[in-house]
Amino acid sequence: MRGGSITGLIVLIWLVIGVVAAAQRGYFDRSDTNCAHAGTTVVTVIAGPLNYIGLNPKIDCEVPQPSE
Repeated sequence: MRGGSITGLIVLIWLVIGVVAAAQRGYFDRSDTNCAHAGTTVVTVIAGPLNYIGLNPKIDCEVPQPSE
């Protein structure tokens, strides 16, 4: 039981560090949100502390356009 709570705490700290990194990069300041911006923000949060050792995740996606 104790191992699960330690793991949960580590995951929580990891994600908090990722949120701090995303905030420092200004990802939460933008009002124009698209698929690539949202994906980059999520990946940055998940990467957590890896952002501070040089990882700079970027997502590039295109939403399909409706046919004419």
